[in-house]
Amino acid sequence: MVDERPRGDGGTASGALRALDVAPATVAVISGPEQRLAYTNIAFRATFGDRAIGEPVRRAFGDLVQTGYFDLLARVLDGGEPVTLAEAPVSLFFPDTGYEERFFSFSLSRVSLSRVGLSRAAGGEPAVLAVGVDVSEHVGAARRAGRTADEQRRALRRFQSLIRVSAEIVWVTTPAGEPVEPSPGWERVTGQDWEGFRGKGWQSALHPEDREDAVRSWERALAQARPWRYVYRLRTAGGGYRHFQVNAAPVHENGVVVEWVGTCTDIEQQWRRERRTRLLDRAAAATAERTGLREMLGALADVLVPALADGCGVHLLPDYVDRPDGAPLLTERVATAARSGLPRQPPFGVEWYAADSGFTRTVQRSRPLHHTFPPGRPPADMLPEGTTEWLAAADANSVVVMPVTVDGAVAAVVTAAVCGEREPLSREDVDLMRQMFEHAHDGLSSAIEYHRTQRVALALQHSLLAEPPRVPGLEIVARYRASPATAEVGGDWYDSFVLPDGTAVLAIGDATGHDLAAAVAMSQLRNILRALIVDRQEGPGHILRRLNIAMETLIPDGSATCALARVAPDGPGGPRLEYAAAGHPPPVLVAPDGTTRLLEDAANPLLGLGALFDEPYRSAQLTLRPGCTLLLYTDGLVERPGEHLDEGLKRLRDEAGRFARRSLPAFCDGLLTHLPTAGIDDMAMIALRVPPERHATEPPAGV
Repeated sequence: MVDERPRGDGGTASGALRALDVAPATVAVISGPEQRLAYTNIAFRATFGDRAIGEPVRRAFGDLVQTGYFDLLARVLDGGEPVTLAEAPVSLFFPDTGYEERFFSFSLSRVSLSRVGLSRAAGGEPAVLAVGVDVSEHVGAARRAGRTADEQRRALRRFQSLIRVSAEIVWVTTPAGEPVEPSPGWERVTGQDWEGFRGKGWQSALHPEDREDAVRSWERALAQARPWRYVYRLRTAGGGYRHFQVNAAPVHENGVVVEWVGTCTDIEQQWRRERRTRLLDRAAAATAERTGLREMLGALADVLVPALADGCGVHLLPDYVDRPDGAPLLTERVATAARSGLPRQPPFGVEWYAADSGFTRTVQRSRPLHHTFPPGRPPADMLPEGTTEWLAAADANSVVVMPVTVDGAVAAVVTAAVCGEREPLSREDVDLMRQMFEHAHDGLSSAIEYHRTQRVALALQHSLLAEPPRVPGLEIVARYRASPATAEVGGDWYDSFVLPDGTAVLAIGDATGHDLAAAVAMSQLRNILRALIVDRQEGPGHILRRLNIAMETLIPDGSATCALARVAPDGPGGPRLEYAAAGHPPPVLVAPDGTTRLLEDAANPLLGLGALFDEPYRSAQLTLRPGCTLLLYTDGLVERPGEHLDEGLKRLRDEAGRFARRSLPAFCDGLLTHLPTAGIDDMAMIALRVPPERHATEPPAGV
């Protein structure tokens, strides 16, 4: 039979509350955000009088002096963390003695009304179960003459019994930390009986990744005789792991620890909520602090691992175009991550996926693909061979392939895996991954747009770096190296061609900026300069002056530097060089014996000044002797932050002289390889060499 006697609030008492009706301890249930008194047992009413059921507890206990206890109730209701107080003073009107101060040891634990048996209440509504014992006599005795050991143990046992009413797991250990009696709650949660629990056996129920740190923390608490608070994962009787909050405290007798009392509370849902908030915040920070697409995707992979997965790879898809049916899918792997102890795939690479692979179908459908499988045995047809081999080697048990949609198109695909004894990825984990990348949408959108712009600029830039022409009696070699420190596109360019009269033209320049605008300006400058050179047979200085004037109309907001050289093959004594530079580092002339010279006789102002500088631009001439090398270059080859340009020019001359006897390609490659550049700017160079005479008897001139 079930006792369904009314309690004054319209609910009925059954189950746990029926058992507590006659308990010697005071028991009350306070429910809802308004903290209404929902239930009191016989001992409670005998101790505190008939307090109105259904009233907010602040009103029902309006005579209580210690109002801070109401704040404790609110904290337990909101946070779910139990609170225990020993020998707490309570000052109010007691029905048997009148107004006085007494002392109680009590616990406050969050429960649901349905759990404690108020069956007609809203199912699952949060409530606080308050259990207390009047310890006034013990406090009084202690004040007078001190407690006896028997009284202390008796009060402790009572309190342990009260804790068992609300805590899921209660345990008691020796001062050395070994259990002294079975824990029904532990066996119910973990399935581990007393034989498995005793000694250090309880440690085997902890997750392998948590065990070492948890035991070390527990031993430190034992050594210091201080309360222990920790969160670890326990293996449950039904399989899998759940997070538990552990609270333990030493029990002292005459200044000596005689035992420890602890509780374990299931906080899995709270832990998952906190993890979700933490990961979303980290994902937002990762996208806010970075602008490059590769860096942003790599940072998001580092957020996923190890918090949510053990391994992760991010693949970037090309700009979407309709692929023919049956065509494979080409992706670029741009980031990987793996937890400590696991192999990591290379962060960069190109991978092909068959048209009928799970990966390709996932991209086409734009929906996550979630697989759980026996550890180390991934499906063979879902991922490329390299990824499948990694999953097998890492003993993976589950994998998720998740398309990342940005601005309506699949821009990237994230592959995440969980390995070993870790619980496989769940639907909740997949949803959290999706939310992480959705929260990063705006940052990814901007990064992808910037990435596409840079690809266009890079393609434009390389289209302008034409292969030097073949010129009889001359050798021309050009080199270009992008900055290794930035993904931006610079405005460096070079050009060379042959005029109808056989004159070779070499040009090099640098348009201001590091973006698509700089690449466009570079293209315009190159084309304008070509037209001006072909239009009139003028010296380089005149050509650069006309380019400066043209920029005022055609590129009014731009500025640039340029060095221009004309080499006529039929000059007296050898090819005739005529050159000029506008705001550009001076060309270098290198003799075959390693002697070098800066050609500074035709320095002119920066291009783009327009009407601010309308003076003639100077040119200079000299004869190129056999074996001489003319080098034109951009400032990335010589400039370093905080250093005077003369230092960089001296290094260039020294290295150019050292490589003077090498072939012209080796000469250029040697400069790029051995010069200690800052690496923050692009580098371009174009070099011309007059082949040495086979039996030259006179030293080379012109240097």
